[in-house]
Amino acid sequence: QGQLVESGGGLVQAGGSLRLSCAASGSIFTINTMGWYRQAPGKQRELVASVTSGGSTNYADSVKGRFTISRDSAKNTVYLQMNSLKPEDTAVYYCNAQRYTVKPFYNIWGQGTQVTVSS
Repeated sequence: QGQLVESGGGLVQAGGSLRLSCAASGSIFTINTMGWYRQAPGKQRELVASVTSGGSTNYADSVKGRFTISRDSAKNTVYLQMNSLKPEDTAVYYCNAQRYTVKPFYNIWGQGTQVTVSS
């Protein structure tokens, strides 16, 4: 089984932008859905955005209009463009890849990347 490698986190002031990237490597293919989740201290992990292999996207209400998810299926890579960042966006962001139409099914997580938004 392969792995997901994330990059692009960091520290930014409120109102700024960051772009997260996540590349799937190894024996990962036929990924159905790729997405980004986040977990702030003391809170549960929550979905931020996801994109299917067909291009359908889903966003958390809190990020609609500010974040954009995109995917390069040929490269097994997913991106999260985050604009107009707010302090409440501070969290560890995790990449996720799921396959559920072709066996073996899987649900893989990246190691996480920290995003900190200062006020």
